[in-house]
Amino acid sequence: MLKLWGRANSTNVKKALWCLEELDVPYTRIDAGGAFGVVSDADYIAKNPNQLVPCLEDGALVLWESNAIVRYLAARYGEGTLWSADLAERAEADKWMDWVTSSLAAPFRTVFWNMVRTAPDQRDMPAVQAAIVECARLLAIGDQTLSKQPYLGGVSFGMGDIPLGCFAYAWFEMPIERPDLPHLRSWYERLLERPAYQAAVVTPLT
Repeated sequence: MLKLWGRANSTNVKKALWCLEELDVPYTRIDAGGAFGVVSDADYIAKNPNQLVPCLEDGALVLWESNAIVRYLAARYGEGTLWSADLAERAEADKWMDWVTSSLAAPFRTVFWNMVRTAPDQRDMPAVQAAIVECARLLAIGDQTLSKQPYLGGVSFGMGDIPLGCFAYAWFEMPIERPDLPHLRSWYERLLERPAYQAAVVTPLT
């Protein structure tokens, strides 16, 4: 059985959990990171020298980095569903996965940490407002794509929807003022209809 290290309230861990739930692959999750510690233990460092979560063990393979884990799981267990045999479709999915990490993650982190994990009297609200503006600018790119197709990778749900989908839950549920991005909102509502999304992603923001 696969083993996944990571706390359930981590956005990056949610990517792997959602992927596993979509694929209906049996797995065991081991609490790690944050209040659970573990990541600084010698045994864990031997698996993941970055001392971060998630970390996946599948037989002899030990893999870290959330997007890499999603790609691996999709390729191994999700051919024809999460993993497209069409190279161009797969490249589209890869593009959106990497875009979330390279462009959206930094400003989103500023909003999330202040609004979810920081006491109200300690929040840097000017930084939050600036980050919301930048997140909105970036999410408008996704909204434009979703005005032409139901999912980021095309007509079907796939691995390219997973990273942004994990961010989208917090974006739409945090107590912030958001611009109207109707196509992104409709896509998010479609994700909410997926049992695997409910199981892995829709958990209390902490």
